[in-house]
Amino acid sequence: MSKKIHLIVIIVLLALLSACAPQTPQIPQTEDAVPRVTVEEAKSTFEDGKAIIVDVRSAESYAAGHAAGAISIPLAEFENNIDSLPLDKDQWIITYCT
Repeated sequence: MSKKIHLIVIIVLLALLSACAPQTPQIPQTEDAVPRVTVEEAKSTFEDGKAIIVDVRSAESYAAGHAAGAISIPLAEFENNIDSLPLDKDQWIITYCT
């Protein structure tokens, strides 16, 4: 094979490897950096199975009332242990606290 073909094969392999590398979830560092969604958008994506709704309030607040289908993961646990949480990282994770 020529050097040109070897180079092309290597570039394609590197591109495939980088595309398959696991992505670390990015947590916004400020409140202003948190993307906002409408209730309608959150409801629609949840109903379509494309999103998980996470209530990040205290367990007591969650027990007092929460959005239908939401799971409870208090904010400190969510922020400090996101990699070990049993969440499908391929789905959109929508958090709420009110």
